Amino acid sequence: MAHLKKNWKYVLFFLLISAPIFLHLSSFSIRLWDESRLATNACEMLYSGNYITTTFNGAPDMWNTKPPLMIWLQVLSMKLFGINEWAVRFPSAMAALLTSLLLLLFSIRYLKNFWFGFIWVLVLVTSSGYIEIHAARTGDYDALLTLFLTLAGFSFYFFLDNSKTKYLYLFFISMTFAVLTKSAAALLILPGFFIYTIIMKKILFLLKNKHLYIGFMIFLVCTSSYYILREMENPGYINAMLNNEFGKRFITTIEEHRHSFWFYFEYLFSYKYIIWVFFIPWGIFVGIKNKDLKINNLTLFTSITILTYFLVISSAQTKLTWYAVPMYPFLAFLVGLFIYHIFNLILKKFSRKAYHCFFLIVIFLGPYTIILSKIVRQKQPVWQKEENGVCYYLKDIKDNETQNDNFTILYEGVFTHGKFYLNPLLAEGKNIKLKDCNKNFDTGEIVLFSQSEVKTFLEERYELKILEEFHITGLYEIVGKK
Repeated sequence: MAHLKKNWKYVLFFLLISAPIFLHLSSFSIRLWDESRLATNACEMLYSGNYITTTFNGAPDMWNTKPPLMIWLQVLSMKLFGINEWAVRFPSAMAALLTSLLLLLFSIRYLKNFWFGFIWVLVLVTSSGYIEIHAARTGDYDALLTLFLTLAGFSFYFFLDNSKTKYLYLFFISMTFAVLTKSAAALLILPGFFIYTIIMKKILFLLKNKHLYIGFMIFLVCTSSYYILREMENPGYINAMLNNEFGKRFITTIEEHRHSFWFYFEYLFSYKYIIWVFFIPWGIFVGIKNKDLKINNLTLFTSITILTYFLVISSAQTKLTWYAVPMYPFLAFLVGLFIYHIFNLILKKFSRKAYHCFFLIVIFLGPYTIILSKIVRQKQPVWQKEENGVCYYLKDIKDNETQNDNFTILYEGVFTHGKFYLNPLLAEGKNIKLKDCNKNFDTGEIVLFSQSEVKTFLEERYELKILEEFHITGLYEIVGKK
């Protein structure tokens, strides 16, 4: 009990950051596109035992050409927890937790300041764009990529600051894992590091260091080894990877994700970061004016990293909101600087701890409540209800919450997210079929749907008997043709 009382602030820290990351993590269905694709890749890898070539529907996956580090972790998670939403998302959640712990450790060890680290991490876990689908809350690449890029960034900064070789090697190891997570996306942060090195007049020092070349060779051998092994097993993979990762996404617009150059800056002013975005310039101002040289240099480093990264991803033709996720720990640093500055002024003026606690409660209660409310309520726009309605019904069958297992799913479009639930049910011998609107339906056939256009299609062509209906999701029996 005395030990707990002594370390209360660490216990409080762990509880506060764990809730937004892990709470209700498996309460919503697997999401279409990347998460469902990775989940399928992981399931097939688990069953096949082939850990080099990722597959989709039993064939080498040439659409998702990224290295499989995330998929390997999901396979391990599935071995521990079974094939379910928790297992798919656990690696992302753990990456978010480790990122938070890394920031706190950095603040304690380098800045000798627990409370700045505490504030820094609270800003991160109350950032809606980070505690979000396609980031810390789903089985996608971006939370894991963010962990490795954050570690790489601050390792590189430490090396330039104190010239300790171990940090240069840690940088290359981190970059290796980042590339094995999301391929070329890991390299987009490097221009900022290069510019900071020039500004600090450390470029010659870096180029003359033999460990730079040894570290680069380690990085090159480790990353290229996977690509070579995959090419040997799956001829044509490297060409597909180069075209997809280095060509299509930057030079052309894929899947209609075309936006203006200012897309990411406008995104920060949306609900994703609106709570903290106005603190950023004040954080830069406080950091530059700070008498501590460490804070000055860190402010410069994070500002340059953020600016150059946003310029790089803004120059790409394909723009997606989750491409900005790796910047959230760096943005949180600048926001945290300003909040800690006010906190420190209160600390100097008032000796009673109640004032400090009250200030933190006033600052973080609103953002923290908003994040938890979003997680608990899981509100979805209509299009997401239509997209995921069938998945929830299949999830209920999988969880033994409904006994209806003899019907036809009528779904228009890509159904990868649904197959995550459908395939295990088919393996159990359930009599469930999958059709689209081009197929014919027999009298007495029971149809499950969740899309409004599908409902219109059925109502226009068939006499129907409603068996179950929940919001947009329906289970109808075909009585006859109209």
